[in-house]
Amino acid sequence: MPLTSKHLLGLHGVPREDIQMILDTATTFREVLDRPIKKVPTLKGKTIVNLFFENSTRTRISFELAQKRLTADTINFSTSTSATKKGETFKDTVRNIEAMKVDMIVVRHQSAGVPQFLTRISDANIINAGDGRHEHPTQALLDMYSIREKLGKLEGLKVCIVGDVAHSRVALSNIYGLQAMGAQVSVCGPATLIPWQIEKLGVKVYHNIDKAIKESDVLNVLRIQLERDAGVSIPSTREYHKYFGVTKKRIDNFNKDILILHPGPINRGVEITSEVADGPYQVILNQVTNGVAVRMSVLYLLGTMNTNNLR
Repeated sequence: MPLTSKHLLGLHGVPREDIQMILDTATTFREVLDRPIKKVPTLKGKTIVNLFFENSTRTRISFELAQKRLTADTINFSTSTSATKKGETFKDTVRNIEAMKVDMIVVRHQSAGVPQFLTRISDANIINAGDGRHEHPTQALLDMYSIREKLGKLEGLKVCIVGDVAHSRVALSNIYGLQAMGAQVSVCGPATLIPWQIEKLGVKVYHNIDKAIKESDVLNVLRIQLERDAGVSIPSTREYHKYFGVTKKRIDNFNKDILILHPGPINRGVEITSEVADGPYQVILNQVTNGVAVRMSVLYLLGTMNTNNLR
């Protein structure tokens, strides 16, 4: 069965079956990445534009690599050398790009809602690579894939998202996606970094990291986003680490196996120590590898589907 939408704008409202299909298809592409020849011709002839208006390392390289592994033609858009610097509007920029007959657009933008806006002015498949504080669906999908790969399931697991939830688009996509797959989701952090009334999304809130570790199977640790003014919400990064840092000592206190994820980049010594980030509990580098497979899956499923009857 095809996906229920021709776009991937977020995981809010995405059916469990769609997420399952993306994760299962990613398993096939994960095997491709271990082959001597890591390319398949599934999107040969398709043209994909990476439209990044925000800085990115992992996400942009991961998408570009996924596209090349699928033999698609890839174009990277750079805001620093684009006509937007000359006063061209975002709408006109996109329409000019689409006039070159592109098939898919991967977009990252500092403003929430931009991917949704693109669906109204473009006939291409739109994939959200992060929009403001809204969503980052492929990051959540690779997080879920990494959890399932390690623990064998998502249903019934207790997953706690720790840290700067207020400024995180990764957190929101994880909440929606994990809940759709039957996981129990919680968040942990100082009250100033937890969105007001987030409990209405069906998540449990912890303000004690030790209790969160004790009661969780998985910790997804977020960095403090100082570039989004998260620094004004805490007295200092040192104090944040003292009360909410994920350390080996804290994990060992409960003598338990717990899976540690981190979407990167890591602020070592702030939200997580090097002992944990490089230790036996974590799958951080696995997440990076799995991200290529998951993005290959999304690109393949959207790029090969019949979109005539889809929204």
